[in-house]
Amino acid sequence: MRLRHRSGRIVHLACDLDLPPARDLATLIAQLDTYANAVRARLEVDTLGLGLWLPPSLAALLAGNGRARIRLRAELDARGLEVVTLNGVQYDDELITRSSQPDWSDPARLEYTLDLARILVDLLPDDTVRGAVSTLGLGRSDTWDAERERSCARILGRLSSGLAEIAWQTGRAVRVGFQPAPGHVLGNAEQTATALARTDKDRLGICLDLADLACSWQDPADALTRLADAGLSIVQARIAAALEAADPDKAADALQVRLDDDRQYPVTNPDGAHFDDLPRAFAAAAPGPWRIRCPAPLRTAARSSLTATTEVWRTAVRHLMAGDTPGTEFIDVATGAWHPIRSAADAGQPRGWSADPVAQADAIAAEYSYAHAELTGRGLSPPTTARAA
Repeated sequence: MRLRHRSGRIVHLACDLDLPPARDLATLIAQLDTYANAVRARLEVDTLGLGLWLPPSLAALLAGNGRARIRLRAELDARGLEVVTLNGVQYDDELITRSSQPDWSDPARLEYTLDLARILVDLLPDDTVRGAVSTLGLGRSDTWDAERERSCARILGRLSSGLAEIAWQTGRAVRVGFQPAPGHVLGNAEQTATALARTDKDRLGICLDLADLACSWQDPADALTRLADAGLSIVQARIAAALEAADPDKAADALQVRLDDDRQYPVTNPDGAHFDDLPRAFAAAAPGPWRIRCPAPLRTAARSSLTATTEVWRTAVRHLMAGDTPGTEFIDVATGAWHPIRSAADAGQPRGWSADPVAQADAIAAEYSYAHAELTGRGLSPPTTARAA
């Protein structure tokens, strides 16, 4: 869906379906039929923007097969779907945690990201000349050393060159946004500004996940100002909320019932403590309040002992849209819903995913509608009056 900022610039609002990764094109198309069509129908829109996650195997296949990309674009068009962003933060999901995924000192991360860029230029709508790919915040801070730093600098140079070549060949630009998050080299705005000071700022910028921003405990407006002062643009923003537990002990039962045992949920507190998962935070008896990096509803408390970081993402959106031009032209909405009971069929699936297509489509549409209402409340116009930048 497209909205118009008061400057006349387009803001693309996309829906992140948060579905299990498709390992082949047929599976991806089946997911579009089952979920994307249902969400678009519930929202009653002619065109629905999607933020897709393509795992490395499928990305490599599509990047190397022009006919497959043409087919995917045709399948999207036939369903009233458009793609202007691709999510490359998570590398894969087969029992791989963030700690074991390739970072930006590893050429595998470069290859994957350029594959996504090559795919995206062929998926962009005909009247759109720019797109965005998100990626992780360079790597984990606890394993980052001088050797990784040197390797990263070389690889980021190759990334910039690769993106320039794609733009020259296709006439379309793809920018890559690095996603700051606690525990990563890009942990907060100050660290991000320092680490990316010498990068190609025309092609590389920031993907600001507003749940990760909440978990950094920074003031959203201050963080955005710091990034802007460093010359770093917000290539993409992701409207998302984290969970907050004012009293972790009182929230322990609610967290245990609702979170998957086989997945890690990082925890932070205002004192700067960071834990890779909940068990470590509880074992350390870290003082509250805690923020838990787990998908949460954008506006409601899951239970009295747990709330969502709603005001963080609202404040960030207000700041992004308050200027003479929009602070970003690409916004994805995280649509992972909070399901009180996870059935056996849901086991091992992404947090918020449901094996029931009806329930999942309803939940996605509700979250998207809420984010859309927030943006129109900030003065953005309906898509019928939007025009290209």
